[in-house]
Amino acid sequence: MSTPVSDLEAKTPCWEARADLVVIGSGVAGLTAALQAQELGLHVLVVTKAAVADGNTRWAQGGVAVVLDSDHDLGDTVAQHAEDTLVAGAGLCDEDAVRAILAGGPAAVGKLRASGATFDGGPGGLSRTREGGHSAFRVIHAGGDATGAEVERALVAQVTDRRLPVLEHHIAVDALCTPAGDVAGVAVLDHHGVPGVVRASAVVLASGGFGQLYQATSNPEQATGDGLALALRAGATVADIEFVQFHPTVLYTPGARGRCPLVTEAVRGEGATLVDGAGAPVMAGVHPLGDLAPRDVVSAAITRRMALAPGGVDDHVFLDARGISGFAKRFPTVYAACAELGIDPAVDSIPVTPAAHFACGGVVTTVDGRSTVRGLYAAGEVARTGLHGANRLASNSLLEGLVVGQRVAEAVAADLAAGLLPDPARGRLPRRRSAPVAERDALQRVMSRYAAIGRDADGLAAAGSVLDLSTQDSPLQTHAAVEDAALTVVAQALLTAAVGRAESRGCHVRTDFPDRDERDGLRSRLVRLSPSGQPVLAEPISLEGVA
Repeated sequence: MSTPVSDLEAKTPCWEARADLVVIGSGVAGLTAALQAQELGLHVLVVTKAAVADGNTRWAQGGVAVVLDSDHDLGDTVAQHAEDTLVAGAGLCDEDAVRAILAGGPAAVGKLRASGATFDGGPGGLSRTREGGHSAFRVIHAGGDATGAEVERALVAQVTDRRLPVLEHHIAVDALCTPAGDVAGVAVLDHHGVPGVVRASAVVLASGGFGQLYQATSNPEQATGDGLALALRAGATVADIEFVQFHPTVLYTPGARGRCPLVTEAVRGEGATLVDGAGAPVMAGVHPLGDLAPRDVVSAAITRRMALAPGGVDDHVFLDARGISGFAKRFPTVYAACAELGIDPAVDSIPVTPAAHFACGGVVTTVDGRSTVRGLYAAGEVARTGLHGANRLASNSLLEGLVVGQRVAEAVAADLAAGLLPDPARGRLPRRRSAPVAERDALQRVMSRYAAIGRDADGLAAAGSVLDLSTQDSPLQTHAAVEDAALTVVAQALLTAAVGRAESRGCHVRTDFPDRDERDGLRSRLVRLSPSGQPVLAEPISLEGVA
């Protein structure tokens, strides 16, 4: 129920609502959390800044990596899946978190299927493929290469059937905080800039990543790091955000900006190979898994090869998928994107290039989504549970959203029942109503130039200087202002963490420090905001409730 607020109160919310739990974001993690919380009897409200189905989940092509109890490769186990995840994470995964989340995968996928999600079938069960970093065929998929779309469709259908309240086209601006620093709701803006307040005992951030920090990304335009920025401003700690996974293969279009069509890793899983402009194999001798090496390895190899400009081509390579029979049926989404550019994968090699894909770090949480701030939880890409470490294993992301989305709802319900959460009536808007904002195009250019796959001290310092000189305080009164402020503080936080990691590990590649530092590198760089609002490295913290 909304309560009108006097129009005479300048700069105050125009309406106010109340819930037990407000979920920010409507992707796999957010909707899973909201549906589970509703099942547990909580009054839930979902807030999403676009339409309910417009998040990043629907763009996920590859699938869900899971070892199902009665439908898996001979010899494959959850333990082997965990081992592959730990290898990809390059020493920074939380091993207990990895095993807990992956062990919850079969039940989470089973529940999703029981609710109506349909995955592709194969001989004697579900069709499975293999992707980079996996030692077995354990990635299940839907619609060939439209898994995310099917997962999102099934979740949105449940939301509709259950009449779960969703506030569309509203962006979360700031947390409401109690005098003790607990989170007790959020302030939001609609697409006209009309402010409102949702008071709640708990806030779950499920707002996705920050791919729009870069000029080219596989992420939709909504991926601007809003949840990460909100958490930082609320006093939460973030970690591992220097690790930005660049997907090796998005469809190359000259001069492309923003979201680029993804060419799923499963294409290489079915036998496609990467070649350079001169036709030479890109991954030969680079890694034992060749074209199916972990994403950071493949992206870095492509970047190095492009720098040599073989055949006069310095901004893309090619994916030779001509040996895959029935390409259009197996990969209809990729085929359609290629067809728009006049490319037929049956006869033409596909031009591809790396692009920002997934954030590996985020708000520090337990595997149950609890953050360092009472009342604030996080799940999905915005969270750092310890599953991914320095690099995400392909197709672990949808699985994490399903498992942690359910677990965070259960954690909120338990904390609420135990009387551990703040009184929403005590939540207050921050006194600060503005934030530093950098011009987005300049920010994207400098981050792409100096803080993408290859980084060094001089470039990181240059990026920091550009941001420092180009930011100015702006009132957070529009969606664009909130997004640009989020991108600005996330960029500053990422640079702080990247400067502090003087080594190369996972998808953090320092050209001035090409080796791993096994003495100091095996710990996460924690970042928080200083009292003046600047991202700074923080001391290690302890979280209760880690599985």
